Amino acid sequence: MSAATLQDKGQTFMSLPDDSRYLRGGPVAQRIIAAVREDAAIATAEGFPPKLVSITVGDTAAVDVYVRNQRAKAALAGIEFEERRFPACTAGELEAAIHGLNADPRVTGIIIQRPVPAHIPIRTLQAAVHPLKDVEGMHPASIGNIVYNQLDLAPCTAAASVELLKETGLDLKGLEVVIVGHSEIVGKPIAFLLMSEGATVTVCHHMTRSVAAHARRADALFVAVGKPRLIKADMVKPGAAVIDIGINSEIGPDGESRIVGDVDTDSVKEVASWITPVPGGVGPLTVAILLRNTMVALSRQRALYQATYGVVDKLAVGA
Repeated sequence: MSAATLQDKGQTFMSLPDDSRYLRGGPVAQRIIAAVREDAAIATAEGFPPKLVSITVGDTAAVDVYVRNQRAKAALAGIEFEERRFPACTAGELEAAIHGLNADPRVTGIIIQRPVPAHIPIRTLQAAVHPLKDVEGMHPASIGNIVYNQLDLAPCTAAASVELLKETGLDLKGLEVVIVGHSEIVGKPIAFLLMSEGATVTVCHHMTRSVAAHARRADALFVAVGKPRLIKADMVKPGAAVIDIGINSEIGPDGESRIVGDVDTDSVKEVASWITPVPGGVGPLTVAILLRNTMVALSRQRALYQATYGVVDKLAVGA
């Protein structure tokens, strides 16, 4: 299959050749969105229409492509999508807006687009979103619940990464997993998600003495550090599954900007049995997980509305 060039926002992407080693996110995302669409249709018919609200702060050019993608996928899933832009505001004004959305029974989930301006503390905004509407899985309570094996509202990227590992068919019980990167929204949640599945997990970070030594013994290797092509073929165990979560912009020899991951895919795919391409791997699946989380959030809200108000139509709460 010849490679076709796709252009988006000045960056060049190459379509993927047919190769069974690639763990593509697209087909998995389609299955999840189809299931979400069925659930959303039932919920809407029963008086609980799901709705996502996106909050964009400051210069929106950097996130417009993500918002368009979320809107399009939400439409496919039968979920209403509303974007609210705040060109200039304070952290206090944003918190007030979020609290208003928390109190609105018509709003199922709240998404805070990144990046936000430097003067806005992102963690404060994440904590302002009510846990019942935290469809991104980034409220401190949502992160904490993972420790107690409440896994159905996990951070989207982490959950998407684990979902792709499951696509390999590998038995996660006792699987030797190494995670390179320990961020609060990717590396650490992946570790807890996999431990809950019975995997044996090692987390590497900037103080790890020999990342290569740990990586070479992994049956499954997750990489999320933001360093292009960090992982080379000699750092990967033959037959391993490699989940590349990195997104980096790189200028190629032809002067074109390309998106590459944290793994040197061309060399590593000759060693690994499975590898996620970048782009086309974890990314497409992340939005599908967001939509699935929306339906999880809706089910929790629905139970609360019925227990508190004795209603079967959430719009009646605001009546």
